[in-house]
Amino acid sequence: QVQPVESGGGLVQAGGSLRLSCAASGRTFSSYVIGWFRQAPGKEREFVAGIRWSSTLYADSVKGRFTISRDNARNTVFLQMNSLKPEDTAVYYCAARGRAGITYGANEYDYWGQGTQVTVSS
Repeated sequence: QVQPVESGGGLVQAGGSLRLSCAASGRTFSSYVIGWFRQAPGKEREFVAGIRWSSTLYADSVKGRFTISRDNARNTVFLQMNSLKPEDTAVYYCAARGRAGITYGANEYDYWGQGTQVTVSS
C-alpha cells in the first residue's frame, strides 16, 4: 500500500509555470502507475497525465504544456506545468494504481492523495 502526498500548488498568472510533486510514504511506488487528475468546481474529476516506468500518457488539453516525470530514488513523481491557462484552475490529485497500464478512469486507481489547489489568474 502507498499513500501519495501532493505539494506545490498555488496561485500563478496565466502563462506562468508550477511544478507539482507527489511523494509516497510507505512502500516504494516505483512499480505503480502514477496518475495526475484534476477537478474544477462543478466538474467531474479528469485525467491529466500518467506514468508507468518511462511510459507516459497525457490528456489532449495539456499535451505540449505539461510534463510528468518520476524520481524513483526519491519515491516522487513530478508534474511540470507550463503555459498555464485559467481553465487549468482545479484541485490536482495524485493517484497510484497497482495494476499494469496507464488508464484515464479515476476509478481504476487505488490510492489517492488529498489534493493541492492550483489557481491560474487571467
